[in-house]
Amino acid sequence: MNPTMWAQALRIIPRLNKAEWDHLDFIAKWLIATRAAVLIMTFISAAIAGIFALRDGMFHLGRWLLVAVGLVLAHATNNLLNDLTDYRRGVDKDNYFRTQYGAQPLEQGLWTECDLLIYAGVTGLIALACGIYFVVLRGWPAVVLLAAGAFFVLFYTWPLKYIGLGELAVILVWGPLMVGGGYYVITGQWSWPAALASLAYALGPTTVIFGKHIDKHDPDKAKGIHTLPVIIGEKAARVAARGMMALMYLIVIALVVTGFFTPAMLVVLLGLINLPRVWQMYGQPYPKERPADFPPEAWPTYFAAAAFFHNRGYGIWFMLGLLADAALRGLGVM
Repeated sequence: MNPTMWAQALRIIPRLNKAEWDHLDFIAKWLIATRAAVLIMTFISAAIAGIFALRDGMFHLGRWLLVAVGLVLAHATNNLLNDLTDYRRGVDKDNYFRTQYGAQPLEQGLWTECDLLIYAGVTGLIALACGIYFVVLRGWPAVVLLAAGAFFVLFYTWPLKYIGLGELAVILVWGPLMVGGGYYVITGQWSWPAALASLAYALGPTTVIFGKHIDKHDPDKAKGIHTLPVIIGEKAARVAARGMMALMYLIVIALVVTGFFTPAMLVVLLGLINLPRVWQMYGQPYPKERPADFPPEAWPTYFAAAAFFHNRGYGIWFMLGLLADAALRGLGVM
C-alpha cells in the first residue's frame, strides 16, 4: 500500500511509466486510472444535494452516503469507459492530448482491456447497487434518474462529445441530475428550486470541460471530434467560459435578492479571489509553450487546470455558504 501515491492521485493526475505502474497497489491504480483528482467536483454536487435536504429538515445520513458513493463511483466508471472508448476508436494514438496530461492505462500498455473492464465492472456495479437501492425505496422516479445517469455514463464520450452535446450533458448532470436527483432520493420529494439553484455550481464543472476542450481544440478538430469549442471556435469558447464563470456568481446574487438564499450565501463571492488570474488566462489563445509561471505537472492542460482551480475554490465556498444558510434557517434567524 502506498498512501503517498493515493494522496498524489487525489491532487493531480500522475504520469508514470510501466515499471512505476507495476509497483503500485490496486487502490493507487484505480485512483490514477479514474482521474480521482477531478472526482471532487462530483462529491461537491452530492454534498450540495445533502445540504439542501438538511436545509429543508429532511436530511438522512445513510441515504446521503449512498448518494455520494453512487455518484462518485458512477463518475469514476465514466472516466474508465471514456479511456476504453477512445482507445478502441484510435483517438489516443500518436501522443494525443489525453496521453500527455496523465496516465492513459490502455494506450500506454499499463493495463490490458480485460484489466480495465474488471476495474470498471466492479466500480460500476457498486454504483449500480446504490442506484438499485433507491429504485426499491423511491420507485419509478428513481428508475428515470438511474436510467438518465446510466445513459450519460455510457454515451458521454461517444456520441455526445463528438456532436457538441458533451458540454450540455455536463451542466445537466452536475446540476439537476446529481443535485436535484440526489435531493429527491434522500427526501422522497422533488424540488425544482433546488434543481435550478444547482446550476450555479454546475456551471463550474462545465467551465472545466469547456477548458479541456479548448486546450485540445486543434487535435480534436483534426480528428473530427466536434466538441462545442470546435464547433463555435476557440475564441468564442473562451468568451463563453468567461460568461459561465460570471453567471456562477450572478445566479447566487439573484437567488439572495429573491429570498431563496439568505445573505449567508454571499460568502461564495470569496471565490472571486481566484478569478482574476483565470479570467486573464481566458483572454488569450492557448499558449504554444508552457508559460514559465505555470505548474509543469498541470501542463498541457491550461484552461482546464485554471477552471478547475477556480471551481474547486468556488465549490467549497458554495458548500460553506449553503451550510450557513441552512443553519440560519434552522435557528429561525432568517
